[in-house]
Order: sequence, then structure tokens, then C-alpha cells
Amino acid sequence: MKPVAIIRHSRTEGPGHFATFLDSHSVPWQLFRIDAGDGVPSRFDEFSGLCLMGGPMSVNDDLPWIPPLLELIRCMIHADRPVIGHCLGGQLISKALGGVVTRNPVKEIGWGLVTAVDTPLTSRWLGNTRQFDSFHWHGETFSIPPGGTRILASAACPNQAYVVGEKHLGMQCHVEMTTEMIHDWCQSGVDEIAASLPSPTVQTPEQMAENLDSRLAALNRAAEQLYSQWIKGLQADT
Repeated sequence: MKPVAIIRHSRTEGPGHFATFLDSHSVPWQLFRIDAGDGVPSRFDEFSGLCLMGGPMSVNDDLPWIPPLLELIRCMIHADRPVIGHCLGGQLISKALGGVVTRNPVKEIGWGLVTAVDTPLTSRWLGNTRQFDSFHWHGETFSIPPGGTRILASAACPNQAYVVGEKHLGMQCHVEMTTEMIHDWCQSGVDEIAASLPSPTVQTPEQMAENLDSRLAALNRAAEQLYSQWIKGLQADT
């Protein structure tokens, strides 16, 4: 199998549990570090799938790597090679397919409940999971792109996840989190947290750290349910 291309946009926002999951299923992957000067892959046919991670920038920013990345997303989807996006990644997929990314009414930072939306596709991606406590860190939100189906929502942000066709998944929430990532984000985002408080949708670092092991274990299970469906679209001969 050709590797899954993983696009990292920020040093602290790596593949996390997604990479752990791929390794446990013997799925090869290759990391492209946009933050470190790596270029966007120019050939979609070198990869069995595409994963897009998060980042502090906006998809509406005038950054030189955004147009070629949007084109790569479109090429992968047109070729029916699975694409998955986390937070900024989900926003990039939406924009690539004709959706829009706008400011969310409130910021979501920290743990928050996401709930399954009742559609025929939801059970395929979520199994019997009807809700779970996910991790969030965003101030913008995507529209569901043409041809997409919403499968997850939260009280503060109705569009938490969508699927396109049978193989492509865009998420606003962060299901890829690890202990190290949460600690790193709390350190690097301390000013943003302080500027966003008080808010019922923004937590302090101390609140994010509460019951962290059990929260992450539950999040890992929810992530693996989604990732298990996603890797079914990978083809061994691509």
C-alpha cells in the first residue's frame, strides 16, 4: 500500500493518535511539515489517502500553500482516495469543495460534548456511539460542503463533522489528541485562553487536565471508531 500523506500545519499540531492508529493497523504514512518549510505534495497518485491536521491559521488567510493544498484535496477526492481533516483540516476540505469558513459565534477551547446527528450515514461512521466528550480549539466553523452530510454537532457549533461520499471525513473537533498535545497547546495558547475567559465554552488549563487519562481513553475509542471506517477506503494496490 502507498503511504497516507499527513499534512502538518503547526509544530504542536501533529498527527497524534491518528498516527498511533495507523501504526497499529500497519498502514504506512508520510508526514509533510508545512510549518517547517515542506512543500505540498504535487502528485496525488503517490498516496493511498490524505490526512489534514489542525493549525492556528485560517483557511481564508493569504498563505502560499493553501491554493495547492486545496487542489490536492480536490484531486484526491476526484480520484476516490480517502481524505480526512481535523479542525483546520475539516475547514480546508469544506473550502476545497465549495463550502465557506466563517467565525463561529463563540470559541470552543477544551472538552465539550458532541452528539450524533441522525442520518443514514451516521451509524456507518459512529457505530452505536451517540455522543462523546471531544476536545476543541477553534474560533471558526465550516459550512457543510455541497454533497456533504453532517454527522456530529455540539451546542456551541452545529457543524462538528461531515462526510462526503463514502470515504471522506471532515471534523471541527479534535479527536486525535494525546496527553502531550494537550499540555503543549495549553502552554502555547495561554494568552488566547486568558483573552477568551470567562466563557462557558472555554476552559482553563486546569479544567482541561481534570480526569485527563479517562477522558483521553474515551476519546481514543471514539476516534478509533471513526478512523476504522476511514481506513476501509484505502486500497492496497493504490
